[in-house]
Amino acid sequence: QVQLVESGGGLVQAGGSLRLSCADSGRTFSVYAMGWFRQAPGKEREFVAAISGTGRTTRYADSVKGRFTISRDNGKNTMYLQMDSLKPEDTAVYSCAASTSGIIGEYDYWGQGTQVTVSS
Repeated sequence: QVQLVESGGGLVQAGGSLRLSCADSGRTFSVYAMGWFRQAPGKEREFVAAISGTGRTTRYADSVKGRFTISRDNGKNTMYLQMDSLKPEDTAVYSCAASTSGIIGEYDYWGQGTQVTVSS
């Protein structure tokens, strides 16, 4: 069973950094493609970044390219999102998602989310 738990959110000043984590309690984490999404108040949920099961393939939204880095440690069943040069427009609830088919984009499990607030 897939259970995703995010952590690492918080309040940071513009230009600062945060690292989000997404941990899974299952046994087949390395098979899953994983992704990060975010949703700001009054806006639709948007894609942030994705990573394949092996970690060799990554994808980013244009709005975060060059500032955010997605990675994973399959030995720890954990995915990360390193967020640098944060901007106030990055403020949102960030959620992780898992694709048990291993295909990026076909997410079938979601975490509860963690709040990221960037002050100007």
